[in-house]
Amino acid sequence: MIHDRAIYAERRRAFMSKMERGVAVFRAAPVAVRSHDVDYPYRQDNDLLYLTGFAEPEATCVLAPGTEFPFTLFVRPRDKEKEIWNGIRAGVDGARQAYRADAAYPIEELAERLPKMVEHAPVLYFAPGRDVAFNQRMMDLFAWARDNRARSGAGPRGVLDPGTLLHEMRLFKSAEEVGALERAIAIAAEAHTAAMRETRPGLFEYEIEALVDYTFRRRGGSGPAYPSIVASGHNATILHYVENDRRMDDGDLLLIDAGAEWGGYCADITRTFPVGRKFSDRQRALYEVVLASQEAAIATVKPDVAFDAPHKAALDVLVDGLIEHGLLTGTRDAAIESASYRTFFMHRTSHWLGMDVHDVGVYHVGDGPRALAPGMVLTIEPGLYVPPDCETVDAGWRGIGIRIEDDVLVTEDGGRVLSAAVPKTVAAIEALRTEA
Repeated sequence: MIHDRAIYAERRRAFMSKMERGVAVFRAAPVAVRSHDVDYPYRQDNDLLYLTGFAEPEATCVLAPGTEFPFTLFVRPRDKEKEIWNGIRAGVDGARQAYRADAAYPIEELAERLPKMVEHAPVLYFAPGRDVAFNQRMMDLFAWARDNRARSGAGPRGVLDPGTLLHEMRLFKSAEEVGALERAIAIAAEAHTAAMRETRPGLFEYEIEALVDYTFRRRGGSGPAYPSIVASGHNATILHYVENDRRMDDGDLLLIDAGAEWGGYCADITRTFPVGRKFSDRQRALYEVVLASQEAAIATVKPDVAFDAPHKAALDVLVDGLIEHGLLTGTRDAAIESASYRTFFMHRTSHWLGMDVHDVGVYHVGDGPRALAPGMVLTIEPGLYVPPDCETVDAGWRGIGIRIEDDVLVTEDGGRVLSAAVPKTVAAIEALRTEA
């Protein structure tokens, strides 16, 4: 996590400068039960985390520009008995001193104080989250304030999504955020390279998953940014395969889609390589198509280029390769117009990357795709997946699944691949597999 409190203060200032002098309410993510009396490891709501750095549950942030207390935190009070079991809390004093809240109160006082903070605000900024009960409380509060407005002439005219303002801020990464992303990606790169070295025929997918996730933690990450995909053989044709329980055989390909989280920021890298020493001829042929498509997509990344330009560039190369190798017939234009290629490539090539793996930020502005700009970070991840039961192609192609994914920062003069440390050419992969 970024620890410089001045950065969070500047984010709040920038966000509040965009508000219509309303009140914005951000609720902490609820604690999630794993089973019975065991909870999942806690993960804070990213909007609240981005604005405050406050990582504890049972908290609410209220931003009210132009008032006596623009930044108020409602938090769990200190409790010696509970802290013995579950760790030290910031408490009310810590919210003021460590997190620079203008005012702080115990979370138990939220129901009493929040109506007074909202009743005269011209706009209420609130986005329903995972805390369903709190969502209803906020809608009831708005209804109450609206009724009061009819009598007093003051109060919220409506409820607006703060994400329309905040998520545009999150889309453009600061130098500190890029540094956190680089750290997460470096850890993930080490894990992927270790997996390439240690994979052997006869091992189970979960053994490589264990190595990958172990490396994330050993190198200081908080763990996987999402459930690691370790998919061998025909499992690689399942886009979000997470069972990771198959025994790997010589002749298989292994697709690993895994990213570490560090400091609240996520890596997202995919590599595909042979379980044995080398690719088979058909595996290599499709791999080279996917790699060429990815390189073509990365080459398009630069300011003022449309967000979908990488996808279009990748798609052209993928379709040409499918036609060349006989998996599709006809022309490129016909295959794209009819979408016949979607049997083998059914997802988009890119998404934003940041605090969320599929990070916030709109992809279209007006009637078209938005333009890339410096500070944006996106993935480039084309793939080809030949279904095991695909009867329209020769049996030798069936069950091959390949994806190559890198994380790319848009710079002033192009795109910088942040995950370039992980081998991805056939020569580099086979050299590493032969030495392993």
